[in-house]
Amino acid sequence: MEQKMIRVSQLCQRAKAAAALLKTLSGERRADALNRMAGKLLACKEAVFAANQEDLAASPGLTEAFQKRLKITDKVFDYMLNRLREAAALPDPVGRVLEGRTMPTGLQVKRVAVPIGVIAMIYEARPNVTTDAAAVALKSGNAVILKGGSESIRTNRVLAQAMREAAVEAGLPEDAVQLIDSTDHAVVTELLQQEKFVDLIIPRGGKGLIKAVAGGTKIPVLKHYDGICHQYIAQDADTQMAVDLIVNSKCQRVEVCNALETLLVDAQAAPRVLPAVAKALQEKAVEIKGCPLTCQILSGITPATEEDWDTEYLAPILSVKIVQNIEEAMAHIARHGSGHTDGIITSSLALADIFLAGVDSASVLVNASTRLSGGGDYGLGAVVGISTDKLHARGPVGPEGLCSYKWIAIGNGHLRA
Repeated sequence: MEQKMIRVSQLCQRAKAAAALLKTLSGERRADALNRMAGKLLACKEAVFAANQEDLAASPGLTEAFQKRLKITDKVFDYMLNRLREAAALPDPVGRVLEGRTMPTGLQVKRVAVPIGVIAMIYEARPNVTTDAAAVALKSGNAVILKGGSESIRTNRVLAQAMREAAVEAGLPEDAVQLIDSTDHAVVTELLQQEKFVDLIIPRGGKGLIKAVAGGTKIPVLKHYDGICHQYIAQDADTQMAVDLIVNSKCQRVEVCNALETLLVDAQAAPRVLPAVAKALQEKAVEIKGCPLTCQILSGITPATEEDWDTEYLAPILSVKIVQNIEEAMAHIARHGSGHTDGIITSSLALADIFLAGVDSASVLVNASTRLSGGGDYGLGAVVGISTDKLHARGPVGPEGLCSYKWIAIGNGHLRA
């Protein structure tokens, strides 16, 4: 245990030193590093896929949803490369003047974006988080410490080594990207105690992981616990649009946090829209759990329980509730939602405005799939996750979300009167 504790502490110290150097380097150099990372990963694609296959073979007991998150396909690999390149192409978030003024005394004051420092990512399964975290952290001038799950250790070793080599080639400190190469849970406990060196922890995974991290550290934590996402079909919603949006929101990828989990349907629209929606969902093998009114319209479905409204399925299951009006829909979201992503399907600008103002979630959508609430579709490039916190960063967290700020004042012998 002592060796592990020293190793983690030393790793964090090296990250702190790397962060101090990173903030002095130009945005062009950091962007070059990200582009070189994409090139390095492309060059070692076979090694990445081989390591990923070893990870999958070593974890035969994983659920289907977990295996989907762990597996790297050609599509996922291309996504990883594209996110690195897209992050490189974004404007440099560091050094932005957020506000500025010259006081009557002549004192020049401005608030400027700066890196946070050292970011620790603790995550499960998805190897693409390894590259996304590196992209967002380096783009915003931060050093990053990566602690992936044991199930993806082989894949993450290959990814991290390639990115470290690319960072050095671009003139960045090697320790700007570090992987905790251990499957021992004790190293996470030690990492959580490194408040002297680590400035922010971002856990990405199940609710149990996030609660354990948030409850076990004094370091600030950027988090979201659930993705209980809703779509509300208003009384005037177009039937075909509703069908298309619900199927995409639920079925495009069922195992991710912005997949639809609860459908709310206005009572006036339900007889017209629900049968078509249900037919399309059942063709995709989605199990429907409905409230009593829904069960009257749709035969052969499972009655929903109170627990269903608070469940993030991450599976081909959808709970459906008929509501009397938009106010009841918003009240349901306020009571059972997780503040992640919620949408309305309507032809009415007035209803859309009421929903946008009344729903307090990180992403609120009108006539759009919940699956769009992410970095790429919001123009952020790579993201480190979707935060449901309300302070500092909320929603998809891209490079700007990993910047803090400092005040700069420039005088000419100015004194306090």
